[in-house]
Amino acid sequence: MRSLPLPLALTARLSPVVVLAAAGWALSSGPPAAAPDAGRPQAEPSGAPSVSAPATEAVSRDHASAPAPCTSLSEKTITSLVPGAETAGKEIPSTNAEKRRTCSWNALKGYDYRWLDVSFEIKESDEAARQAYRERTEERSGGGTVPGLGDAGYSVVDLTTEDKQQTREGVVIARASNALVIVTYNGSDFETKKAPGTDVINKGAIKAAKEAVAALEEGRG
Repeated sequence: MRSLPLPLALTARLSPVVVLAAAGWALSSGPPAAAPDAGRPQAEPSGAPSVSAPATEAVSRDHASAPAPCTSLSEKTITSLVPGAETAGKEIPSTNAEKRRTCSWNALKGYDYRWLDVSFEIKESDEAARQAYRERTEERSGGGTVPGLGDAGYSVVDLTTEDKQQTREGVVIARASNALVIVTYNGSDFETKKAPGTDVINKGAIKAAKEAVAALEEGRG
């Protein structure tokens, strides 16, 4: 098989995990491509307690710490979404593992490249998580709600092109009580220089998000 030069954006994806941790979240996205079920982010009630409400309502929370993200998905799902990847995944070092943990899987099989991240973020209260959810969905406009995903779910798919190489990336953000679950899933074909279809990336990201939310709520990890 002939070796092919990777575009700069994806070269960073193949760098060591320590570099990825310093780099932060997923690669920045370009102009959004049309995503299925596109619409406004799902509205959430403010959840602000009334003056007469018990003080405990202001700090309502179901999750005290982030679960192990690398065990949040089944091996079958990982193999399906990231062919050729080590199913154990690699956890990215965190400055506060109680509050935020991320696992990554990536692989180049033939000319097809896939990358998958699953992150858990624990907030101090349900209201803090609602606020964080609103901010995240507003930052990534052009997507749509995902019914039945935690207390609120949102997905968006973007297409970027660099050196004539396309990459399509899907991000799913879900809230479950005082926790956020963020899934990033992207792919490229280095032979055709085309990206996987919007539907493929969106459905894959949502599938991973549903499993991750279920793992969070079941206390797995």
